[in-house]
Amino acid sequence: MSRIWNFSAGPAALPEEVLRQAQEELLDWHGAGCSVMEMSHRGKEFGTILGQAEADLRELMGIPEQYKVLFLQGGATQQFAQIPMNLLAGRSADYIVTGSWSKKAFKEAQRIGNVRCAATTESSGFARLPVAEEIKLDPFAAYLHVCTNETIHGVEIPAERIADTGVPLVADMSSHILSRPVNVEKFGLIYAGAQKNIGPSGVTLVVVHRDLLGMAPLNIPTVMDYAVMAENGQRRKSTNFVFRHR
Repeated sequence: MSRIWNFSAGPAALPEEVLRQAQEELLDWHGAGCSVMEMSHRGKEFGTILGQAEADLRELMGIPEQYKVLFLQGGATQQFAQIPMNLLAGRSADYIVTGSWSKKAFKEAQRIGNVRCAATTESSGFARLPVAEEIKLDPFAAYLHVCTNETIHGVEIPAERIADTGVPLVADMSSHILSRPVNVEKFGLIYAGAQKNIGPSGVTLVVVHRDLLGMAPLNIPTVMDYAVMAENGQRRKSTNFVFRHR
């Protein structure tokens, strides 16, 4: 029987061997006596699964040690609010709006704090990327946000074309993450919904530099604080990487 691949918005197509392995392990995962869906998320067995998933992802993406890998909920859409909650730190941030998703991210960030539209191509129907003369950046911004692939309008920003602006670069890579090599060290934070290229819906990936942890104000919900998610409540900040400001 031929299988149907879903190329519309939604879950990624999974290899048949992966589905068959999941089927075989459904009732008893590696002798645990229960399925993955039934075991404790705090237990040793699930910890092994999570650790292997992170190790595989680090290998595939070449994620350096100074970055934390977070598996979160809420979809990439939740990150539209969670990012400014964690990174603004009383400052302003820049957004380049090149399509529907970056426009949504910008509008949500406006509900959280002070953000600027550094460039937009909406007047052109989001049919192109902004040219250099149209981009007005704040050299002291807390971060610069881009969506590297706008699926609705079909505009993609190749990672190799993104210049160093001197501030942390935040990128929504939901629709093309793991489709090609990316130099993670160019970014302060990368986020993506898993359901495009990584796996089933329900998990959101955040890869964040350690220097961007511990900046959230104390009045945001604990579950929204990257530092709490990364360090079990311990707020740490590495000193081996400092984003420069012009």
